[in-house]
Amino acid sequence: MQVARDRGVKILINDRVDIAMALKADGVHLGQDDLPPEAARRLLGDDSIIGLSTHSVNQARIAAKLPVNYVAIGPVFATATKSSAHPALGLSGLARVREAIGAIPLVAIGGINRENAASVLEAGADVVAIISDFWAPGEDAATRTKLLFNLQ
Repeated sequence: MQVARDRGVKILINDRVDIAMALKADGVHLGQDDLPPEAARRLLGDDSIIGLSTHSVNQARIAAKLPVNYVAIGPVFATATKSSAHPALGLSGLARVREAIGAIPLVAIGGINRENAASVLEAGADVVAIISDFWAPGEDAATRTKLLFNLQ
């Protein structure tokens, strides 16, 4: 944690409020089946970052009214990284989510790579979550990361 703090990097723990508390992390990212955001906010306090995964316009609309700092939506595109029972939203679905949630920050995930990230941002995401473009077998992650910063 100290290495991250020394570099101004925020650390969010996935799913586990108890671990976020124990580590004094900056926040937590919750899924639909995790501790409700209201309970996480009570435990972590007003200064912690709380995000919530959603998979539909309706879930995102509800999430935007909860005590969260950002809403994540996905999958935007089909992905092999994580299996999902939820259909891909596509860019038009992402645009509908953006419209439904107003100004709250929107993180898009699922099938996003350096070729389509700019279109995801143009459709309304504030942030893109990219996994497979960082960790391709047999390729250098640092080089791939540098390519991602040349999105626009």
